[in-house]
Amino acid sequence: MSYAVRGMTKDGAFRIFAADTKDIVEEARKIHGTSPTATAVLGRALTAAALLGLDLKTGRVMIQINGGGPIGEVLAEADAEGSVRGLVQKPNIHLTPQKGKLLVGQAVGRDGFISVTRDLGLKEPYQGSTKLISGEIAEDVSYYLTVSEQIPSAVGLGVFVDTDNQVKAAGGFLIQTLPAATDEQIANIEEVLKKLPPVTSLLREEELNPEEILYRIFGRDNVEILEKRPLAYRCRCSRDRVERALIALGPKEIEELLKKNEPARITCDFCNREYIFTVEELERLLSQIEEKSRRELDA
Repeated sequence: MSYAVRGMTKDGAFRIFAADTKDIVEEARKIHGTSPTATAVLGRALTAAALLGLDLKTGRVMIQINGGGPIGEVLAEADAEGSVRGLVQKPNIHLTPQKGKLLVGQAVGRDGFISVTRDLGLKEPYQGSTKLISGEIAEDVSYYLTVSEQIPSAVGLGVFVDTDNQVKAAGGFLIQTLPAATDEQIANIEEVLKKLPPVTSLLREEELNPEEILYRIFGRDNVEILEKRPLAYRCRCSRDRVERALIALGPKEIEELLKKNEPARITCDFCNREYIFTVEELERLLSQIEEKSRRELDA
C-alpha cells in the first residue's frame, strides 16, 4: 500500500516527509500505458506532489513541468486526502537507458520552468515558478522550494522499472530546514545525504519503509512521526464536472458536436475514464446556454 509520513526531528531542526508510492506509480503506468522512461518521469512527479500534499490540511497542490524535452509537459497533483493523479504529454517516449539508468533529465529537458500551484480553497490559488536546473525533478523541486518559497529543502525521488515494465519501487523524501537549525546540524545532514544510497536502493534493496528512510537519515531517536497518510491514484473527474466544462466551451463548440449527429465521447486526460453525452443531452446543454444568455441580455 502506498503511504506517506510527515514528521519533524526532535531537535527542532527539520521538518521531514517520506513516501512509498509504488502502487500509485504502477497504477499510473497502467492507466497511461507509459514507456519505462515516461513511467520514471511521471512517477517522480507524482511522488513529489504527494510529498508536498502532506503539508495540506485542505485543498490541493499541482506541479507543472515543461523543460522542452521530448516527453513534453508533465503534470502531477495531490490533495489533502491523499489522492494523487498526473500525466505526461507524450507517454510513449522512451530513451535508451545508460549505465542501467533511465534518462529522466534528458526526457524532461531543462529549457523551461517548474511551477507549483497551491489551491487552498481561498479566493486565489498561490502559484510560484522557477527555472529548471536539471530536469531530474528532485533537484528542481528542491530548488523551487528553496528559491521561490524561501524554505531551504532537500528532495530525493526514485522510480525503479523492471524489465517487464512494471514498477518495482517508487518513493522519496523531503527535508525542510527550520529556523532553529544550526549550521552544524545542516552540515551534518548534508554529509549524510551525500553518502545516502539512491531512493530506489533504500526501498528495493534495503527494503526500508518511509519511516525507516527517515530513521536512516536522522537516527531513530531523533525522529517524531506526526502523521501517516494513505495514498491512492484517484481522479477528481465526474460527469458533472465534464458537463460544466462542456458548457464553459460555449454554444459554438456544442453546435459543432451536434453537427456530427452522434453521441460525444469525452475522455479524462488523467484517468482515461470516458463520458458519453447523447445528442439529446447536448441539445439540452445548448438550450441551457442560450437561455442563460437571454436572461443576461434581459437583465
